[in-house]
Amino acid sequence: MDITLWRQYRWAAGLLLVQGVLMEGGVFIGALVLIVMKIPQTSIVEHADVFALPYLQDNLYLMIIMSGVFAGLRICGAVGLLRNRLWGLGLSLVNCIVTLTLMIFLLPAGILDGLLSGTALVLLLFARLGHTPDGQPRRIFDRGSAVM
Repeated sequence: MDITLWRQYRWAAGLLLVQGVLMEGGVFIGALVLIVMKIPQTSIVEHADVFALPYLQDNLYLMIIMSGVFAGLRICGAVGLLRNRLWGLGLSLVNCIVTLTLMIFLLPAGILDGLLSGTALVLLLFARLGHTPDGQPRRIFDRGSAVM
């Protein structure tokens, strides 16, 4: 594998690991602590405006538990990328696209998610679709064979 491709995959995996472990996983662990301590959700919602949509804000514990699922998927995809597995690329692409789609509903918390996922998505697409094996840039169509 070309060293440039490997670096792009490695950086994308690193971004996904940071997002999965620190952002999503940290929140999930925090939620487990809050649930074990039997702190009611209403006391958290009163003191923190995490989401712009009231429905998401009212179901904050469920949203936090869902972040644990996203953390697991992101970490699995990143590990797959680091181990040079095609399923890791597929899982990571799906994670990035879903995150970019959902970040609109998760404002303001989704802004950093969008930055990390968007950057990882661009790196993954550059690595997979950027150059041919001989180093030439991939083109959408061959200019000599284009029908006008």
